[in-house]
Amino acid sequence: MSTAPDEEKAPDQETAGRALRVAIAASDPVRRLGLTQILRNAGFEVAELSDGVDVVLADGNEGSPEGAPVLALGAAEAGQAGLLPRDIPPAQIEAAIRAVAAGLIVRTREKQRPSFDAIADAIGEAEAPLLTPREVEVLAAIGNGSSNKAVARRLGISQHTVKFHVESLFRKLGAASRAEAVHKGLSRRLIEM
Repeated sequence: MSTAPDEEKAPDQETAGRALRVAIAASDPVRRLGLTQILRNAGFEVAELSDGVDVVLADGNEGSPEGAPVLALGAAEAGQAGLLPRDIPPAQIEAAIRAVAAGLIVRTREKQRPSFDAIADAIGEAEAPLLTPREVEVLAAIGNGSSNKAVARRLGISQHTVKFHVESLFRKLGAASRAEAVHKGLSRRLIEM
């Protein structure tokens, strides 16, 4: 008589009584070796792409054969079953492989980004949206500690217009405060005081 209850293995952890078979698609031999070690430490069987695997762990945009679900690390979105950053911890790689093998879609939770950040990413940091001459004047004035009312008087515009320019600066510079806008404006060399 056994004192331990019979343990049933979940289908996502093992397939037909065997360890999950994972192939690695990585062109860098050092990276391949590191990923192999992570997989073996997690109890997966490392196999070749042609050996009928349960999951393919792809480093970057490395290709893989049709059929097996792909968990890609640091790749662009291309309909993979799993997509994670390249520097993800081993425990999360293990969990993602098990989830992908079970038929789940795996993505990291990303914080919502303002649309201007997406534009800056698309066109490159060096080509971030430029400030208008009036925005530069408003940024310089708030950098000197002026209130919206003082900026409006100094520039001969309404307080509402100053508020509009400040909000535009926040969007373009990705800032949440006046101080952050001034700091980012200076660090990008968009203004000269």
